[in-house]
Amino acid sequence: MQREPKAWQIRLQRIIFESDTPAGKAFDIALLGFILSSILVVMLDSVATLHSRYGGLFYVLEWVFTILFTIEYILRLITIRRPVKYMFSFLGIIDLLAVIPTYLSFAFVGAQSLLVLRALRLLRIFRVFRLVQFISEMRFLTVAIGRSLRKISIFILFVLTCVIILGSVIYLVEDENEGFSSIPQSVYWAIVTITTVGYGDVAPATPLGKFIASFIMLLGYGIIAVPTGIVTTEMAHAFKDKGHSTNACPGCGREGHDTDAKYCKFCGAKL
Repeated sequence: MQREPKAWQIRLQRIIFESDTPAGKAFDIALLGFILSSILVVMLDSVATLHSRYGGLFYVLEWVFTILFTIEYILRLITIRRPVKYMFSFLGIIDLLAVIPTYLSFAFVGAQSLLVLRALRLLRIFRVFRLVQFISEMRFLTVAIGRSLRKISIFILFVLTCVIILGSVIYLVEDENEGFSSIPQSVYWAIVTITTVGYGDVAPATPLGKFIASFIMLLGYGIIAVPTGIVTTEMAHAFKDKGHSTNACPGCGREGHDTDAKYCKFCGAKL
């Protein structure tokens, strides 16, 4: 039988997981500041000149942020009714990735592990994903993108077919001395051209090849608006269907419930 939370756990849960109270807002603002500051420290520490001068300071700051995030992670597990469910949720995994690299660095010592330590340092950038906690009002964007995936996938398949055909045609038209040495190389050029990137490493020389290139460029400008239009349409539909409460479930910590919901649709806990 699940134990009822104590009064102090309920108060902490409202502060940590909710943002509709002054204490909750202050907690979110402070956490946001710590996350952005820790990301800035990791980025600055990757600059060789700054690392040589302020490496010690960056090291101390990294441990300060790690300890603060560890305390916050433990508090989330203590205050929530179903900590295991939160640990394996998206935000729970991101919270763990935000602190574990610093502790894992103790286990990798010696010259042979320097490359591993460098990779562990990069894992701290995962803290940027914790910013999703502060844009729950934009959850409809995720819904819109999810609804658009099928249409965009079909569109990408169409574009892929076009670049394969046009790449094969340009391979027949142009000489391999111009860089069109194979069909895959020609398809690469077609992709670069249709996306309007234009590296210039491969370019047609014949009039027919330039005509095909011009056609691909114009086609590229024409198709740019298609995915944008698909996502924008789905965003409009998702915005109409928004109407969800921003309150977090005391059991699993997830949001997105209906305003009149009494139980969590993810774990069944009472809201």
